[in-house]
Amino acid sequence: MTIETILKRKGSDVTTIAPDASIKRAADWLRAKNIGALVVTSENTILGLISEREIVHAFSRFGEAAGSMPVKEIMQYGVTTVSPDESINRVMSLMTHHRVRHMPVLRGGKLVGIVSIGDVVKHRLEDLELETNVLRDAYNAAR
Repeated sequence: MTIETILKRKGSDVTTIAPDASIKRAADWLRAKNIGALVVTSENTILGLISEREIVHAFSRFGEAAGSMPVKEIMQYGVTTVSPDESINRVMSLMTHHRVRHMPVLRGGKLVGIVSIGDVVKHRLEDLELETNVLRDAYNAAR
């Protein structure tokens, strides 16, 4: 199974934000879209990510002033990306190794989606459930 499988199911919509946008604006987008991370872009170039984690840390560190700070002050730079052809097991390994919860998906250098650890776990659980049902049916047929 590949990341393309997940994107086909969940869609390829990716919410982006400019590096000069305020942290408050980023938080508003996360709430409005019910998502956990935004891809930070400038002229179609991916600069990094900003997630709920960075926003919480910013408010803890800077207080209310964090809301007016630009995203570029707290975002993750140098984010790990994957291709749609990448295996789900490989992406799970990358997420674990890099300790990240979101990975932008690029095809030919172009942003075509984003996957979260939740997307990967959900897909893996569905695979395990299907496998269990097939094995149960085979067992019952053999009896």
